[in-house]
Amino acid sequence: MKKTLVPFTETNQFSPLVDDYLSGKEPLRDFYQLPPVMASFAEKMSERSNLPCDRQALHRSLLQQNEKLLLTGDTTAAKVKSGIDSLLDATTFTVTTGHQLNLFTGPLYTIYKIMTTIKLAHELKQKYPDNNFVPVYWMATEDHDFEEINHTRVFGTTITW
Repeated sequence: MKKTLVPFTETNQFSPLVDDYLSGKEPLRDFYQLPPVMASFAEKMSERSNLPCDRQALHRSLLQQNEKLLLTGDTTAAKVKSGIDSLLDATTFTVTTGHQLNLFTGPLYTIYKIMTTIKLAHELKQKYPDNNFVPVYWMATEDHDFEEINHTRVFGTTITW
């Protein structure tokens, strides 16, 4: 199978602002700390290491939220438990993504976001083998309403439900 990479800017699906951000254009640099590249993770990890974090509370909460899965005792449960337990170690970081409901992204987009977060956690482990990285998916369901999700823009056209 032939693989073709299409630059974000050529998809015409992102605003010039997003294209400029991903390209690292100078006028936007005052609005973010680090560029969205792999090399930025070392600095971000160093910064995060110096912030207070109640790892015990996080551990307890995630064990509670995943209780039914963990009781199954299968290999997935073992991996989830291992990841949650590793959060007690100061050399462990989360790679977190979330998703708000909206039109047209559906289950496939959610799966894609989860998979890319897992992949990034694996890539970070390869680059920083002395650290652990736990992928976390946050279902962002509590901070929006129907007026926020009842429309979308596709190829310059607004579609409203």
